[in-house]
Amino acid sequence: MRRFGLIGKKLGHSFSKKYFSEKFLKEGIQDAAYELYELPDIERLKALLEQEEGLVGLNVTVPYKEEVLPLLDELDEAAAAIGAVNTIKISEGKLKGYNTDYIGFRKELEEFYPEQQRGQALVLGTGGAAKAVKAALTDLQIPYMSVSRKPNADELSYQQLQPATLAQFNLIVNTTPLGMYPNTDELPRLPYNSLSSNHFLYDLVYNPELTAFMQKGMAAGAKTINGLGMLYGQAEAAWNIWNT
Repeated sequence: MRRFGLIGKKLGHSFSKKYFSEKFLKEGIQDAAYELYELPDIERLKALLEQEEGLVGLNVTVPYKEEVLPLLDELDEAAAAIGAVNTIKISEGKLKGYNTDYIGFRKELEEFYPEQQRGQALVLGTGGAAKAVKAALTDLQIPYMSVSRKPNADELSYQQLQPATLAQFNLIVNTTPLGMYPNTDELPRLPYNSLSSNHFLYDLVYNPELTAFMQKGMAAGAKTINGLGMLYGQAEAAWNIWNT
């Protein structure tokens, strides 16, 4: 039996097990199983690998997409450039890291954000998922600014997001976990009254499917999308990696 799974700190929000279990059933894949592995810290990964026989592939979620890097034997070129990993292939005891968040996000963004309407983007958050988002924006030649609670010199703070700022950026991507179940009332601090029908709001959160961030955008006439399509895209890309 080939074993696959997801590692993270808290996985109650995850759709991954349901997604892969349904995939295995629908496609008649009988030699595979997918489990959730909550790790209190990333150093527990070594013990997990020793305990779980037949483990050949892992997905990685917050907060370990960057912390896992020193534990890997090899990095795919794209993952190395991004600086974050969300997929690990295990072969002959060696761990190789990949980033399929980039693949899933870019595919969805190209469909959601029409080329003729593209302007500048705000990326809320600076974690591992944000790195994949910024790589995709760079490759699509979409200028962006990062927004952080503790900004560097080339980043904005949430206090700096004034109505005039939002007028300059018509794409806003939330890469933070704000609004994720069970804390569904949380949302990034923005002047939501300054949003308009010209704005596109992309929330990487997918549980709930309609987040508070998206609801604020919809109320202002903005186009909105959640992270489900990205999840499916990155999951299929991970499956392809594990099977090649």
